[in-house]
Amino acid sequence: MAMKSMRRKVLLWLCLVPVAVVLTGCDGLVSGLGGPPPNLYTLTPKNTFAKDLPQAAWQLVVEEPVASGGLNVERIALRATPTEMKYFARARWTERAPRMVQTLLVESFENSGAIVAVGRKAIGLRSDYNLKTEMREFQAEYFDAASIPTVRVRLNAKLVQLPQRTIIASKTFEAAVKSEGTEIRQVIRAFDQALGKVLRHTVEWTLRKPKS
Repeated sequence: MAMKSMRRKVLLWLCLVPVAVVLTGCDGLVSGLGGPPPNLYTLTPKNTFAKDLPQAAWQLVVEEPVASGGLNVERIALRATPTEMKYFARARWTERAPRMVQTLLVESFENSGAIVAVGRKAIGLRSDYNLKTEMREFQAEYFDAASIPTVRVRLNAKLVQLPQRTIIASKTFEAAVKSEGTEIRQVIRAFDQALGKVLRHTVEWTLRKPKS
């Protein structure tokens, strides 16, 4: 009986060894699929403007841009066709794209030195005007046969006067910049240049619209 019991234990142990090996192998495979963390990128505010900007004595709140679900993410968008949205692998913005653009708009207004007070809606600033924007394009495009993309940024802006909440002006700003190459850093530089043009035009247009 002792020999039979020992034999059963040996057979059970031999059966369990392959299972343990398989589980160990799967664990290594899962870890490998995770891969390294994505590289994070951000863009810069505009700090050069026309010299004849009027000095605004009013206060402005910059709201977070509205964006479609495909752009309202931290992932960096690209399009191979006008109807297909994809994203760069292992690359992310430091925050959701609309939130990043809002921050850069506020900083650009501050850098202009031409406005008394500007801030986000969340800080409770009692504003004279609200700037509402919609981010309609914010992607790298690979539409033609060339492998080098063009970055396109398009922002619709509406200036709302308070407390009446009347839209006093509306305009769309767009810029397209061809990347210097296919590397992600070159594509990000094209994003920075395209958005910089849109930021400058948006700030200058906003400051010139109100009567006082």
